[in-house]
Amino acid sequence: MIASEDQARAYVAGLCDSIAMDRLNRLIRALAEENERQNLVARATLPSMWQRHIADSAQLLEYVPRETGPWLDLGSGAGLPGLVIAAMRPEWPVILVESRRKRIEWLERMRDELALEHCRIEGARLENVDSLPVGVISARAFASLARILALSARFSTSETLWLLPKGRSAAQELQELPKRQRALFHVEQSRTDPASGIIVGKLAGRKA
Repeated sequence: MIASEDQARAYVAGLCDSIAMDRLNRLIRALAEENERQNLVARATLPSMWQRHIADSAQLLEYVPRETGPWLDLGSGAGLPGLVIAAMRPEWPVILVESRRKRIEWLERMRDELALEHCRIEGARLENVDSLPVGVISARAFASLARILALSARFSTSETLWLLPKGRSAAQELQELPKRQRALFHVEQSRTDPASGIIVGKLAGRKA
């Protein structure tokens, strides 16, 4: 379990190269500065950014050992986890969906400053984004599990992996799904909070 900033930084460094670590350091500095202008993350988490936000996002890469197609991040907001994934894997196509204008501008600025050529910002509500088959769907504090699945099912194939950090509500939200759907997902414990869970699974969808 990651219990400190030093542990979080070391954990993330084990998942990427030094160039990506430089991008993440720049992202952290920019995020702290931007947080003075708009509330991207809770102020109380600023002293523990590596643990609470960067490692918490980076841990999703453990479930995706290789590129599997576009990574779709819903309600990207501050760029968590999508922008972190794009910074760590700049060769992967990552699509960030965000509808709030100030946050769209923030994501676009960071994409350009970090030179993330394969990162795309969709500045619209998810309902208005053109569907395409993706390899991974992630979302952090976006909506309930049932709503996430309903909104994003059209982007999925039978191979699409959902990675949904749901905090302490993970088990409860999973239990609220219909039984047949619930059987396709499970909860993994977060590396950054022993009480938090990540919902992982695949829907039985169309062929890729």
